[in-house]
Amino acid sequence: MFGLFIIIALASFLVQWRFKSKFAQYAEMPLTSGMSGKDVAEKMLLDHGISNVRVVSVEGELTDHYNPEELTVNLSPEVYQGRSIAAAAVAAHECGHAVQHAQAYAWLTLRTSIVPIVSVASNLLRWVFMLGILMIASIFGQTLLLIAFGAMIVVTAFSLVTLPVELDASRRALIWLTKNPNIMQANSEYNQAKDALWWAAMTYVVAALGAVAQLLYLAMMLFGGRRDN
Repeated sequence: MFGLFIIIALASFLVQWRFKSKFAQYAEMPLTSGMSGKDVAEKMLLDHGISNVRVVSVEGELTDHYNPEELTVNLSPEVYQGRSIAAAAVAAHECGHAVQHAQAYAWLTLRTSIVPIVSVASNLLRWVFMLGILMIASIFGQTLLLIAFGAMIVVTAFSLVTLPVELDASRRALIWLTKNPNIMQANSEYNQAKDALWWAAMTYVVAALGAVAQLLYLAMMLFGGRRDN
């Protein structure tokens, strides 16, 4: 089991490194159309008939996300102001979430509904697991680990639900980009945008695998030896 953790941790590191290097590479490649990430996002929203979502700039690097509560597509400065292939790809991806929301995409609805529970479970897991390990020989410690196991189920479920949400957002973005060759050239620029979004998707895949591995580890700790009793 420890070997599996090492493999997943290594894969996560490599995927994150590859994604960031791809983003940096494509961030240096200007769009032929000269459109900014903000321009791309606003056009995609307009083309889908979405008028109640604002495109705003938020601080930080790779902080891009869609907020379904505030109805905002939040883009990092590099994406919001950028006129590169990477900026266009990320902006379109985040608008893909806005389209999901407008069309009541089931997986996004599910993910949004469990966010408050996941927030509580994540905070609980951090402290309960450590205390449970420290007192593992006692009944109280075993109880804490059972609580941690329940919290880990919620966190893992969230990671798994996130996968189709992110993959579908990229799919919607790429379909829209193919219908708008005036934004991005059909061959070279489109393929580079697709490559960037693929590596972004892989970060969610390895995160989900890591969550599943942690859940299995907890399950082995709690229930692995019970057959001998």
